[in-house]
Amino acid sequence: MAIIYPFQAWRYDPERVPVQQVVTQPYDKITPARQESYYQSSPYNLVRIILGKRLPEDGDADNVYTRAAACFQNWRQTGVLRQDPEPSIYRYSQTFDVPGEIAVKAARAERRGFIALGRIENYFAGIVFRHEQTLAKPKADRLDLLRATQGHFGQIFMLYSGAGKIETLLDSAADLNHAPDIEVTDEYDVVHRVWKVSDPTVIASVHTHMRDKKLIIADGHHRYETALTYRNERRAAAITSTGSGGLAPYDAVMMTFVDMDRPGLVILPTHRLVFGLPSFSPTQFRAVARRFFNVEDVDAGIDAARSTAILRQAGITGTALLAVTARQAFLLHSPKATGSETFKKLSLRQQGLDVVQLHKCLLEGVLNISEEAIRNQQNVSYCREASEALTQVRSGKAQIAFLMNPARIDQVREIAFAGEVLPQKSTDFYPKLLSGLTIYALE
Repeated sequence: MAIIYPFQAWRYDPERVPVQQVVTQPYDKITPARQESYYQSSPYNLVRIILGKRLPEDGDADNVYTRAAACFQNWRQTGVLRQDPEPSIYRYSQTFDVPGEIAVKAARAERRGFIALGRIENYFAGIVFRHEQTLAKPKADRLDLLRATQGHFGQIFMLYSGAGKIETLLDSAADLNHAPDIEVTDEYDVVHRVWKVSDPTVIASVHTHMRDKKLIIADGHHRYETALTYRNERRAAAITSTGSGGLAPYDAVMMTFVDMDRPGLVILPTHRLVFGLPSFSPTQFRAVARRFFNVEDVDAGIDAARSTAILRQAGITGTALLAVTARQAFLLHSPKATGSETFKKLSLRQQGLDVVQLHKCLLEGVLNISEEAIRNQQNVSYCREASEALTQVRSGKAQIAFLMNPARIDQVREIAFAGEVLPQKSTDFYPKLLSGLTIYALE
């Protein structure tokens, strides 16, 4: 059962600092340029905690993690951050434009959820499910930050199936016609609004409704597994030193819960760029790819809008991928039987997914890029915008670009509940949850 809790969030005091100047995108979406812009926007910008600058003279006593912890402590002591007086959950609304490349027509959408603490569960308990692989290096970095700060600054994005019942309850409790407690417009013109809900009766009702839910991690796999590792460390230390039991602050992590049965859930594709292959030949690629797909030539000068339209139409009947080189473009569709060796131990539900077909048949099977090299991004990088992918390949920075349709939420649900995982960056839920709207301090 999914157990949620209210909490006394730490929030930026709007009388001390404009919230617009201090909240950020999630740490893994912050480019070096954006990191610098955040640094310039305010001395209290959250980037100083979640993704601080590393310095040449960093050592054990003074480094990116100790500086983050010092900022967190100082901002609480000086009132830059203030703690809400009563335990609450937080209604969270995001209003946004559906990106034009995937929208059938321009549309403004809204995604609603709520922020609360969620009890950390082992995957084998069958309550929290992942759908993507994780990497050791990002988890090590987040664990060092969590150990130093003892705080959670962004939310894990969790999906549940609730048929809108909790949504209706919270809409009434938060009274969305009244001014929100927080309102911020981010770099992508997404409007984020937060209402504090402190009524114990409402919170108890939400708690009850969530008890029979299973949760899927939409975004935040690395941070969830980091919180799980940290929980286990603290539990082991508590047993060794004091033998204490019961629920502790480190047994929970801050989450945003979104009902996947409601409108506003948008998944973007993540395109692949291949570079650095010593002997890449478009002609040879096309010939070998015919072992796996039917291959059709398309206009070499194809633009992003036309690419998306072709993929959307071809994808109605199954897998569809666009391979684009500097001077050629191919539509790959209608996968051919390739034998068990190509997919090895992957289930039939995974074998039918575009991203798995791309990785196993084309990246590994045709271009001979190993699974390890893909994980380490040695010859493969990722790109959200089709227009950017086309620019990269036509400028010669990439040898071939693979454009694809986004995964569907029913596919994500099926994979997750089956206990399976997809390749990294198989989904891109849009928009992202802002970090710094609410903060959970363990100590």
